[in-house]
Amino acid sequence: MLCYRLSTARQRKRMQYEDHDKQLIQLHKKEHALYLQHKNLGWEPLRPPVQKGWIRHFVVREDVAAGRYGEFFEAILKKINTYEYDWKKDFKRKRKRRGKKIYVVRPQHLLRPYPFQFERMEFTETEQQFFREVWDMDSKGKLYKRYEFAEPWRYVLKIRPNMIDKIRIKDALLESEMKELDNYMEKNDLRKRQDKILRGYHKYRDWRPAEKYDEINEFKNKQLVRILIQ
Repeated sequence: MLCYRLSTARQRKRMQYEDHDKQLIQLHKKEHALYLQHKNLGWEPLRPPVQKGWIRHFVVREDVAAGRYGEFFEAILKKINTYEYDWKKDFKRKRKRRGKKIYVVRPQHLLRPYPFQFERMEFTETEQQFFREVWDMDSKGKLYKRYEFAEPWRYVLKIRPNMIDKIRIKDALLESEMKELDNYMEKNDLRKRQDKILRGYHKYRDWRPAEKYDEINEFKNKQLVRILIQ
């Protein structure tokens, strides 16, 4: 076998797996190339423009904008402004309170960036003085830091029509090729293996709430000694 360089059955099986993984990598590169082509097709004007619901965002208050530091707070707002879209102008949602259905306005706040986002925004030293550190807690009880604008009263919400004046240029042949490739990956369940090769893991999501899951199996991940003591 050494003289004729013959491969064993195990080596041939391994080569098959390696060849399959290489094909998945090539498919990923092809998908990415098609995505970039679709993204760079550009836009074309839509005539006449059409309205698609309403958009709500923050603007500088009139008295603040007319003041000495109007441009200063306008520059800050460009970095922390948020946008909400709705098909109704009042931005209200149906809620239950004491057994009755009421309509309440959907809340909206300024962006509270994380530390890594705060650094990328490149605030000046003067602008950083208007932010304070706040700590939030996630569903697992873990604390994480964010930055909050200390004077939100300087901005007010404004509602205006959401006008669509341009649409993305479409390529039917390109979209068909992308859809065909995506169907092939999904039909043969190749996403998991592809993620494993590219990122080293494939994460599954458990949509069940933690409280219900604990009620189903309260002895999970507990030692037998602790269970007997209880």
